[in-house]
Amino acid sequence: MRTRNRAIYASKGFDAGTLRVRLTGFRSYPRLYFEMVLVGFAVVMGLSLMAAFLPILAEELDPSGVFVGLAVSAFFLSRLFIEVPAGIISDRIGRRKLLIVGIGLTAIGAFLCTQANSVYVLIIGRAFWGLGTALYFMNNAALIIDLFESKTRGRALGIFNSIEFLGGFVGAPVGALLAGALGHTGVFYVALVMVLGSFALSVSSRSLRSVRNIRDPRAKQSIGQTIGYLRNWGIVSVSVITFFRMLVMQGIFATVLQLYLNKELLFPEAHIGLIISLRVAGHVLAAFSSGFLADRFGRKTIVLAGFLIDAGCLAAFTAIFSLEAFLAAGFFEGFGEGLVFTSLIVLLSDLSPPSARGGMLGFYRTFMDLGGFAGPIALLFVYVSWSSHAAFWVAVFINFVNMLLLITVRIKPVSND
Repeated sequence: MRTRNRAIYASKGFDAGTLRVRLTGFRSYPRLYFEMVLVGFAVVMGLSLMAAFLPILAEELDPSGVFVGLAVSAFFLSRLFIEVPAGIISDRIGRRKLLIVGIGLTAIGAFLCTQANSVYVLIIGRAFWGLGTALYFMNNAALIIDLFESKTRGRALGIFNSIEFLGGFVGAPVGALLAGALGHTGVFYVALVMVLGSFALSVSSRSLRSVRNIRDPRAKQSIGQTIGYLRNWGIVSVSVITFFRMLVMQGIFATVLQLYLNKELLFPEAHIGLIISLRVAGHVLAAFSSGFLADRFGRKTIVLAGFLIDAGCLAAFTAIFSLEAFLAAGFFEGFGEGLVFTSLIVLLSDLSPPSARGGMLGFYRTFMDLGGFAGPIALLFVYVSWSSHAAFWVAVFINFVNMLLLITVRIKPVSND
């Protein structure tokens, strides 16, 4: 059986020892890569369909406003305690099973949101949705990292993220239009159909099934051994940076910005959807190019450039008022965020030992989830207590903190796999 498995892996471009694809060009990418891109596109589009109206819907279900922030952040609350264990388990049993379970839980979350006639049901649905996408995105990213060598990993992950997040570019305006035609509940049903399609493709994928038992023979790390790697300050610093990054992203671009545009500037949901869509377009463009740029100029340089662009656009939000200006600022802010998103994950993969890469990715994503959970609550508090502009300036400050943290930490890769 072992000989047969090696033959299967070799025929598909795998090296059974390192589980890496030896690439000479884009055409040599394995079929599994493109299947996962298609699944990711559908999952992200389904998730993005309600991006333009989620906090508005939560406020309608809870006029007191007490649970508005929680309705957004519940997506991340359920993920906090699963990322690291899931990463360690994934290192030991392979990526496929947890990936499929994740998409299944995402479908349950989408179904619960279709039944959301109260803010409590919406919160529970968002929690299941978040739990499912945590398992999916962590295993999907780990699988792509497994497939590619370090020198080509940035561009492979960048292309993957750019195509995947095209779903967000399409989803935001389409969701806003569907909300007008079908109502908010109808949008959740559309998202459910897309997630179920992704589930069917993942379960039936022969390419994914053929790697179900692939695991790094060195991945025998205990939880204690995995935690021991956290003495690497580079891994800790990158994780803290992603905490602050997600705090801004979810606090501003999933909560405060929509309320500011709708309640203060009186923008309709359709216009908000366009702004978010242009932001995602910038993210897609940056994700596509950032992998190549990071491979050539270094991960830190590209991440710093992304934070600088992001800070400038956040400051601009306090001085502009027209739809055209917000479309432009949203696009450039998304471009900055896209530079950070891909390069930061690739930087983490360079720092993480292959035998514990899933665990390190789980640790990183736990900090990301903490930021995603805290962001809507913290920045909504600033928005309500002071003003929308105060929330934007707090986000600008956080971006500069991230830049200083990255500059002052010496990051030395531990592996050149």
